[in-house]
Amino acid sequence: MNFVLQAEGIAASYGGRAVLDGIDLALAAGESLCLIGHNGAGKSTLLRVLFGLHPALSGTVRLDGAALRPDPAAMARAGIAYVPEGRGVFPGLTVAENFALALWSAGIAGAEANTRITEVFAVLPMVRGFYARPAGTLSGGQQQMVAIGRALLCRPRILLLDEPSIGLAPRTFQELLRPLAALQRARGMAMLLVEQNVAEAFKVCDRVAVMKSGRMIFSGPPSDLADHARLMELF
Repeated sequence: MNFVLQAEGIAASYGGRAVLDGIDLALAAGESLCLIGHNGAGKSTLLRVLFGLHPALSGTVRLDGAALRPDPAAMARAGIAYVPEGRGVFPGLTVAENFALALWSAGIAGAEANTRITEVFAVLPMVRGFYARPAGTLSGGQQQMVAIGRALLCRPRILLLDEPSIGLAPRTFQELLRPLAALQRARGMAMLLVEQNVAEAFKVCDRVAVMKSGRMIFSGPPSDLADHARLMELF
């Protein structure tokens, strides 16, 4: 199998407390992988390590099979986009300015920039309606759309998405996740999704990985966890 992003034996800590303990994870090209687990299991930390925002104490991260030391700028240049928990938009800037900043940092300008924005509107059409508004005046769901749209401007081949459903109504999350999943399949984009709303996430993912107390305890198709009792055993 062609793995585009891998973690091998990753250990990490916060303030001297172990958070990840020998994590192994592999994301295949074009795959949608959902990472679940209880609060504090280390899911968000793993994404931050993979993108280079938090150092690993030990272990190896591989991109296209080659070992590397993750760095956000280098990972972005390699086609990896990361949408953090909590959205991370610039509240004092309009949505248009948030997008313009992302395009500028990626070196995308002119007609090509307009093409990328049009592509995002096609996936998330609601963004067009509040494009001129300051991001800080938007609802949580709208800000989440802006954060994801900003990431999609660079046409990532790998998307790391951390807890997109936080603070969103179930219907809003569906409106966000379904077009994103359709785009993922159409482009063959690999997606690693950390999510607590397992019912919706399982509808769009190819594989599920479960973390508990900093360790990986399960990996398999969503159908293996269709039994609610089985899922609760893992938590």
